[in-house]
Amino acid sequence: MPDMPGMAMGPADHAYGDGSGTSRNPGNDGAMKGLHLATGDWMVMLHGYATSVYTNQGGPSGDQETFVESMAMLTGTRDFGGVRLQLRSMMSLEPAMGAKGYPNLFATGETANGTTQLTDRQHPHDLFMELAARLDVDTAHGSLFLYGGPVAEPALGPSAFMHRASAQYQPLSPITHHWFDSTHISYGVVTAGYGTARWQIEASGFRGREPDQYRWNIEQPGLDSWSVRATWTPSPAWAVQVSHGWLKSPEQLEAFRNEARTTASVQYAAHGVSALLAFSNKHKLPGRVLTAWLAEANWDIDRHHTLFARAENVANDELFPNPLDPLHDRKVRVSKLESGYAYRLRFVGPFDLALGGAVGIYDKPALLDAAYGRFPLSFSLFAKVSLGH
Repeated sequence: MPDMPGMAMGPADHAYGDGSGTSRNPGNDGAMKGLHLATGDWMVMLHGYATSVYTNQGGPSGDQETFVESMAMLTGTRDFGGVRLQLRSMMSLEPAMGAKGYPNLFATGETANGTTQLTDRQHPHDLFMELAARLDVDTAHGSLFLYGGPVAEPALGPSAFMHRASAQYQPLSPITHHWFDSTHISYGVVTAGYGTARWQIEASGFRGREPDQYRWNIEQPGLDSWSVRATWTPSPAWAVQVSHGWLKSPEQLEAFRNEARTTASVQYAAHGVSALLAFSNKHKLPGRVLTAWLAEANWDIDRHHTLFARAENVANDELFPNPLDPLHDRKVRVSKLESGYAYRLRFVGPFDLALGGAVGIYDKPALLDAAYGRFPLSFSLFAKVSLGH
């Protein structure tokens, strides 16, 4: 296990797991599932999943749709004796679902067709989610590292939701995605840092603009924004991070606004339970401050049965993008609670299958009743095929 990508080992009893980009997850979450193969001097890791989802998002602003979420990773690591090189790639076929993505009530962020702000929908991920490299140089008590590439993730926020064990069977993205981990696909990233078994500190330069609606290409990289992050991993059960970043012109339709974002999160993993509690403060410049809370948990009861849940509370001012709407630019606070069940079993060869469903309920101010109904209810059914046991 110590030589496998996706798991870093420090002194005895102090292990941490690698999350997305350079983030850390609790060590008890283990190495990333997948195939780990030794090829000459290289350790190669293959990982991926495809999730077929049917969702019905209730109320007047809801919609129903069947779609496929997907991700494939290929990572190669080589040790040169005190110096380790890791080459990383990650791709998705989600652009095939179309520019509008899939229904997700109260989710906002990014655009479709250049001029349409996505509201009550989750955008698809780009074909290229990561094309990056990492170099680690051992020191007496830890290691110096340099990470980056044309498509990578800066040091801002917790590990992206698709790389957290606490969210591994959630069929939909968080509605707080653009408060915590929207930078996980950034075109142009350079990160430098130093880490030991118990802590890590790092700083990034990256392009602040979020990906556009053209999901099949690689956009022009840049380094116009910055972030810093400190992570504490006191034991294999815990990972705590605090981060702050300044993003230049993140939104295509509000190019004149910059953003200052501060996040803090605590992750826990032990006895089959993986959980996260996180807070984000997003300050539009110029503009208002919008805060968000996120809590999620995954409980693998045994080899086959899993319960999961996610609770979110967010202040959003993008739910009514039409300037003629009386609620345009109105700041409202909404909450979502979604919980579900997954049945896990061996599928074919190295693949696992999870079958399950989730139900979501919402709390919102009465002024949104006309647009969303008094008590919108959503539900989703899914089948997830994953590489690795």
